[in-house]
Amino acid sequence: MDITPQLINEFVTQHEKTIRTGFFFGMLALMGLWEVIAPRRELTVSKTVRWVNNLALVFLNSVILRLIFPAAAVGMAAFASEQGWGLLNYYSLPFGLAVLLSIVLMDMVIYLQHVMVHAVPALWRLHRVHHADPDFDVTTGARFHPIEILLSMIIKFATIAVLGPPLLAVIVFEILLNATAMFNHSNVRLNPVIDKFLRLIVVTPDMHRVHHSVEDDEANSNFGFNLPWWDRLFGTYREQPRAGHENMQIGIHKYHEPKQVSWLPGMLWLPFVGKISDYAINRRSWNKGDE
Repeated sequence: MDITPQLINEFVTQHEKTIRTGFFFGMLALMGLWEVIAPRRELTVSKTVRWVNNLALVFLNSVILRLIFPAAAVGMAAFASEQGWGLLNYYSLPFGLAVLLSIVLMDMVIYLQHVMVHAVPALWRLHRVHHADPDFDVTTGARFHPIEILLSMIIKFATIAVLGPPLLAVIVFEILLNATAMFNHSNVRLNPVIDKFLRLIVVTPDMHRVHHSVEDDEANSNFGFNLPWWDRLFGTYREQPRAGHENMQIGIHKYHEPKQVSWLPGMLWLPFVGKISDYAINRRSWNKGDE
């Protein structure tokens, strides 16, 4: 039997939840084990507290998404295809090229979205739940406020409607995004030579850890989640943190109370706390002692 795009789409639609769940828990277990064997930094909050609360937020987000958007991104891609929406449903390209192009373009949108949530004060309020984590490990990669997750899904729907990607591209992109987010947020040690070459094709933990620095100019760099090219192309790439990876401080200067940044109720309430006079995208320079 010939494997056609239609057969691939049917398989993806039928098994999407199983595929994504399997990759999520597989990657979580793999990176969690690597963190135990070869950690990059010592944690300031116990791993039990971190995993219980961060993964509780992930579970809450999953429930909310399934209730509000039961079809998720794959369902939107199927609907766009049925309606003939999107550039790739209008222009006929070879299936493999359409899949590859879709993955790259959707990744660029994620990069631009990430820059946006640092640039718009109301969105930064939501996104600081991710940045307020006082440590950096595999669970940080999925630690986002539910409202930000919902807004991200709406942006994803809009991207799919405009682009019209194949179903396979959407599921591959979702798997890659989740897997690389857990990889590049992991507290793992990589050989510097391997890291140097690996970050030419994917965002590595040492590359993305810079983005979680308390220093605003460092947090305003390395926005990529999957592909590292956008940071170099748009001038937001920073190779290393000033203090080094073992000594750099992670989090946000003004938010470090454990109940506020490490426990689920505090994380959910964090976007509604305090005023924002400065936020990362507006802090292009650094002076010692800045807060």
